[in-house]
Amino acid sequence: MTNSPQNSPAIMLEEDKHWWFATRTKSLLNILDRYVTPHQPGRRVLDVGCGAGNMFHHLARYGEVEGIDNNPKPLVIARERGYTVQEGVGEKMPYEDDRFDLVAALDVVEHVEDDLGMLKECYRVCKPGGYIISTVPAFQWLWSHNDVINGHYRRYTRPEFAERLEAAGFTPRRLTYNYFAIFPAAAAMILLRRGTENEPDLAAPDTDNEAYQVEMEPASPLVNTVLGAVGSLEAWALRAVNVPVGTSIIGIAQK
Repeated sequence: MTNSPQNSPAIMLEEDKHWWFATRTKSLLNILDRYVTPHQPGRRVLDVGCGAGNMFHHLARYGEVEGIDNNPKPLVIARERGYTVQEGVGEKMPYEDDRFDLVAALDVVEHVEDDLGMLKECYRVCKPGGYIISTVPAFQWLWSHNDVINGHYRRYTRPEFAERLEAAGFTPRRLTYNYFAIFPAAAAMILLRRGTENEPDLAAPDTDNEAYQVEMEPASPLVNTVLGAVGSLEAWALRAVNVPVGTSIIGIAQK
């Protein structure tokens, strides 16, 4: 593989330092490594809903990455980073059938009203034997202001998301909740904040002309370090075991 910006081992984005993003990345890569051998030449990877390309340098361990997103604002950043991206919608992508060895749909399916249509389109562009790796928010009762500003349509249970993957044609290989360790505190905070003035005021593209993505909720250095360490332990455990609850779901399925 060439030493392009997307697969340079030296790259680190601000997002990588945030405990939430770092935990999600470590967890899904630990799971994905069990099914897709890293650093095999000739593979193609598609990042659906790629935004500014925050995951490109991580996904590049599995092949040459390109991305698609329906929001032009973050694509400007992605191109400045040297990534191959184009504007388009996930429900009708400008790619031929059976093109990609791996399709990533990371915290994007919940943004689409026709989630099944999008997953069917991911199935179409995925090669036979290829995989889809997805993350989605968990449990509708955890609906919060963060879902609203992110433009979500729904949250899922693990059985519900498995059913969606199967209906699209995929064979689920593994689905687990994520952020298990923080689940009690996170759920309590969401419920206590609901309907109050304590909801976080985060920048979002729809309300801030300078924002190209929804801002992650800030954490103090101490909190970020502690939650990052807890998340790293959980990510290590997810190599081998599923957890029963969490604020998010990670799913891998095969065509």
